[in-house]
Amino acid sequence: MNQDISSLSRQELEDEIRHLRAGHPSSRESRDRLVIAEDALVRSESRYRAIFEAIDDGFCIIEFIDGPEGPLSDYVHIEANSGYERHTGISGIIGKRLREIEPDNAGQWLDLYGGVLASGQAIRFEQHFVAVNRYIEVSASRMEPASLRQVSVLFRDITARRRAEAALRESEEIAREAVQRVQMALAAGAIIGTWLWDVPANRFTVDEAFARAFGLDPALGRSGLSLEQVIETVHPDDKAGLATAIGNALVQGGTYAHQYRTRRADGNYYWLEANGRVELSPEGKPTSFPGVLLDIEARRAVEAERDRAAAALRSLNDTLEQRVSERTAELMRAEEQLRHSQKMEAVGQLTGGLAHDFNNLLAGISGSLELMQTRLAQGRIADLDRYLTAAQGAAKRAAGLTQRLLAFSRRQTLDPKPAALNRLVSGMQDLITRSVGPMIAVETALAGGLWATFVDTGQLENALLNLCLNARDAMPEGGKLTIETANRWFDERAARQRGLAPGQYVSLCVSDTGTGMSSDVIERAFDPFFTTKPIGQGTGLGLSMVHGFAGQSGGTARIYSEVGKGTMICIYLPRHVGEAGHEEEEETDTATAEPAAGSASILVVDDDPLVRMVAVEILQELGYRVLEAGDGPSAMRILNTGQPIDLLITDVGLPGGMNGRQLADAVRVSRPELRVLFITGYAENAVLNHGHLEHGMQVMTKPFLSDAFGRRVRDLLGK
Repeated sequence: MNQDISSLSRQELEDEIRHLRAGHPSSRESRDRLVIAEDALVRSESRYRAIFEAIDDGFCIIEFIDGPEGPLSDYVHIEANSGYERHTGISGIIGKRLREIEPDNAGQWLDLYGGVLASGQAIRFEQHFVAVNRYIEVSASRMEPASLRQVSVLFRDITARRRAEAALRESEEIAREAVQRVQMALAAGAIIGTWLWDVPANRFTVDEAFARAFGLDPALGRSGLSLEQVIETVHPDDKAGLATAIGNALVQGGTYAHQYRTRRADGNYYWLEANGRVELSPEGKPTSFPGVLLDIEARRAVEAERDRAAAALRSLNDTLEQRVSERTAELMRAEEQLRHSQKMEAVGQLTGGLAHDFNNLLAGISGSLELMQTRLAQGRIADLDRYLTAAQGAAKRAAGLTQRLLAFSRRQTLDPKPAALNRLVSGMQDLITRSVGPMIAVETALAGGLWATFVDTGQLENALLNLCLNARDAMPEGGKLTIETANRWFDERAARQRGLAPGQYVSLCVSDTGTGMSSDVIERAFDPFFTTKPIGQGTGLGLSMVHGFAGQSGGTARIYSEVGKGTMICIYLPRHVGEAGHEEEEETDTATAEPAAGSASILVVDDDPLVRMVAVEILQELGYRVLEAGDGPSAMRILNTGQPIDLLITDVGLPGGMNGRQLADAVRVSRPELRVLFITGYAENAVLNHGHLEHGMQVMTKPFLSDAFGRRVRDLLGK
């Protein structure tokens, strides 16, 4: 306990933190040591992860564990870098056991890596990962000391090399086939004749095979032919090329080779190749030009076939990128259709649950109103209070349901302020203890030096109470409920796992010793209207409201649970740089006498006539002088008359091209001290500057009770 934290290794830090947490530290020394140890572990983890993620190849560490099948009958993935998923196509591997992800092939991998663990001998092999269509070179070695029972595995992508080798083998095979065909053609009697050209005398003598091939008189061939007679049978399209080739050979001397078509004895044109050598005199003049004729018709056919194949291959390569792009587009489309289908399914679930709950509430309201109407017609007023109370109760539940929906959709109206979570938890501890009942022990573990956060404290209190009540319901036989706060510093990997940006956060966690959740329940727990409670005992919006509120506040919420071992739900909120503020009373201008209720003038602006009528009548009942308008331009006309207005009450969403915030800003140009109360049905955060209102401005959410409305008006007017 007295060992210096800075001298501890990463493993020792983890052991120290587990030890301190298991003891639920209550002394200041223990709590401070836990905070220091966690901070040291975070820094160590950051350095470790930076090195770990620097490896471009995939990398993971597995640890063998004992299972129901026997000792070392399974292993769990305890570490993995981002390259692991890229190379294998397997995501979220950390914490998963082999038998979870490969139940059918577990024996194969256990034998493979188990041999490495037992012998200490590293292995290397190649594996085709079908999910990503890649060939991976896998290298595995035992981590020391052997008592760790850990094996490190490196995954290196060799797909490009394998494909290049395959392409090379294919190319070599094509070349071999072409050579074989040429050799076969030559072996089948490709030499069709010989010649000797006496250049100065321009006299060609040819053998009998040459003469027969071209339908010439063998006697004439022996006595001699002129160059013109020899090239008479050349294809008209090839004569110019042949003449150029011969001319170059006569000038340069040495070897000569040229291909062209000639008309044979059967009247058809065939490809041949003339091979010869020009002998030059000491003066550089051509003297003799002997050579042979080769029949290359078959070879040309092979070459043409090869050229066609090469052209086809080039075309294939040229269009490969286009085809890949088209295929990819068919897939980034199929995926969009799937997401749309999932979205529609979620919308269907949401609207179905919403319709169910609101229909119940509307039935209670309309039924109570009809009964009141009937009793009034009958002159029986004794039961009116009961029906009125029932209708009001249903209306309040409908308002609460709407607020939960807005929280889930991250559209509720928030009033964030710098807040200290430790102070908030301490202030709610008595309420939470009474709410969960005597069978549940409530404990707190509040971190020393806790950072401030910027949050709507009222909504956070609702979220905390909601989590505590859920924990109570998960412990029907009693148990222990723990509320913890902590500073969190998430690096890129830790933040990505929680769906956050890297940085500093404050956590508020509620844990219980209850029944726990299965993995499929955890996956759906934040979905709207999903509940495991019996019908009528829960709306299924509690956790979705918590998740939506946390997201709207710039953070998130996460569930950690195991069946039979309890649940912990954590809210992560961004750190606020600065001290947490205290609630301050609204400043009043003592130099100016505040108007009495009877003399105060209020302008109510709302495009809904019914809402406007209710607001006006509530204010008139309280003794205020009230003016009203249905949109921004109408309100401006009233204000421009110069009559005194002490308070502007305006809906945020107004028609006519001027919303409530624009109206207030325009009025305050000439009346900077005018108090403003914004009324909104949902969070137009962009309009309200994300909750940052100027002095003398407040916001209130519809629907509202008349007494709450009256109190807010009195607060703004200072009366």
